[in-house]
Amino acid sequence: MKSAQLKIMAAAVSLVMVLAAFLVAFGADDSSVKYKDAASYYKDAKCVVCHGPKGDKKIDASKTDDEMVQIILKGKKVEKPPHMPGYEAKGITADQAKELLAYMKSLKK
Repeated sequence: MKSAQLKIMAAAVSLVMVLAAFLVAFGADDSSVKYKDAASYYKDAKCVVCHGPKGDKKIDASKTDDEMVQIILKGKKVEKPPHMPGYEAKGITADQAKELLAYMKSLKK
């Protein structure tokens, strides 16, 4: 009987940890994050969660820089979530989006 209870308790704790990690990664409202510079915004707005520490994940290399800036500003729905949110509504300007894109490209080097 105790073994079954321990298994249930372990499963419950694991579920809570997974939910907490999900909320931290995707549920936090990043609209309160203020743009200081591209590097800090990339981390603070949680861009790094989807795009990785080297800025090389979930990037369509066939897109031009202008197209990618528009994706940063307007967002993009993809086949498999999470979708790219639009950051213009969160206060990012076109110039800041260009800085973010340049920063992401610099991470690959």
